[in-house]
Amino acid sequence: MNLVEYGSILLRRGWIMILLAIIAAASAFFLSRLQTPIYRATQTVLIQPARADLGLTESATRLVRSYGVWLDSDQVAEDVIDTLQLDMTPGQLNGATVVNPDSLRLTVQIEVELGDQQIARDVAQAYGQQLVRFRFEENQKNRLEDRIDALMQDVARVELDSPRPPLNAIAGGVLGLIVGALVVFVLEYLESAIIRRREDVERTVALPVLATIPELDR
Repeated sequence: MNLVEYGSILLRRGWIMILLAIIAAASAFFLSRLQTPIYRATQTVLIQPARADLGLTESATRLVRSYGVWLDSDQVAEDVIDTLQLDMTPGQLNGATVVNPDSLRLTVQIEVELGDQQIARDVAQAYGQQLVRFRFEENQKNRLEDRIDALMQDVARVELDSPRPPLNAIAGGVLGLIVGALVVFVLEYLESAIIRRREDVERTVALPVLATIPELDR
């Protein structure tokens, strides 16, 4: 088949593709609206050495990785739960929290995914405050020039993680178009053996039609 024939098929049956795309997009949009929203809160904590010293900076770099393990513990989760009076277990809170230590930037990023926007923000900030408090207590044991501070960077950012109805609707529409195209070409394949017109005969036997018998009038 050449491009002209493909274009002819799309003109004759393109409505099937469009209809399926609209149905899929609308279904994806409304199903997304029925889902429980999940919000992602992100809190960044900066690890700052008291002086620009290679040895102290190297110590801070190694500590950043250990802070990620420490924040991911059940003990810290339990402290956050007690502070915010949350109705969940440490395991559940840890399952909703991801700690990303970045040694190159000397930061610890805490991401929390929960169904309540305000609670997600509070939890992310509470984790950051746990690290700030821990570093403050540790600094009391060290000289001023040897201290490593943990500083909260602004307030926790919150965004809707899922569902995203517009994005899901676009994905549903694209999927509907693909399924519609498959349906169209399957229908064309099934009807390719049915002879209705002169062109069908020529395509089937690969020979030109020289003459046709007109339909008799009754």
